[in-house]
Amino acid sequence: MNTFESLWIECKDNYKLAAQFYPANNHSKPYPVLICPATGITKVFYHAFAEWLNQQGYAVLSFDFRGIGESLHGEIKDSTASIADWGMLDIPAAIDTLLARTQAEKVIIIGHSAGGQLLGITPNYQKVAKVLAIAGSTGHVKDLKGKTKLLAPVMFNVVFPLSSLVKGYGATQFIGMGENLPKQVAKQWAEFCSKPGYVTNTIGKTIFEDYHASIQCPITAFAATDDEIATRANVKDLLRLYPNAPTKFIELNPQQLGYKQIGHMLMFKKSHHKLWSIIERELAI
Repeated sequence: MNTFESLWIECKDNYKLAAQFYPANNHSKPYPVLICPATGITKVFYHAFAEWLNQQGYAVLSFDFRGIGESLHGEIKDSTASIADWGMLDIPAAIDTLLARTQAEKVIIIGHSAGGQLLGITPNYQKVAKVLAIAGSTGHVKDLKGKTKLLAPVMFNVVFPLSSLVKGYGATQFIGMGENLPKQVAKQWAEFCSKPGYVTNTIGKTIFEDYHASIQCPITAFAATDDEIATRANVKDLLRLYPNAPTKFIELNPQQLGYKQIGHMLMFKKSHHKLWSIIERELAI
């Protein structure tokens, strides 16, 4: 028996996003949860976590960003999707869909990596009660660590331009970095991470609405000490973009919590379910 309902979210530009809605059996929780995925990661990745949250009494919606997973319509080389579209069109539509389904006043966003980094360009940010940014950071290349610090410049400056030219998309699947990416997503990802500030690097160039200073909802960032992307410096760089929001940074040490590693991806894995109650505690407003 499915614990969720498959549905389509219609965006302002009529683009349709594939989504999974987990209705709450009771309405003890004031706000439903919207799970916004990481770059190139599909909603299926978050199913176990979404199901667990649902069992705690939360209505939950997860979805695929345009150009990714079931939200890719046609050939990836023909996709015009961008990360800016994700923040300006996809997340707003997902927020409105979840509110319509639950009749709630606001949603809580649990955003993984990129999914927790785009509220500053989301026009209906007033409908968000809180953000939990899991492995959320600006991903600034110079503040990466470990092998990712060596591989990221190769991916951004060699793999993405070459694969976009030859194949028409950003090739990431072959290096284990999730789904292949529409070329504009790959291009913007490289651009956003080239300097501190992430998406603010293109304000006034390709993005013309900036809500970072207007956001006043609480933002809690979670990152593991062994995360090579969401390093302490990059998490703090993200939080500084919201000068009028109360922010909090929770660092998780894998060894202290009984794990060999957590890194950038494992917080949502069933193997790391002991972390879920730590995340869930921060859902309280």
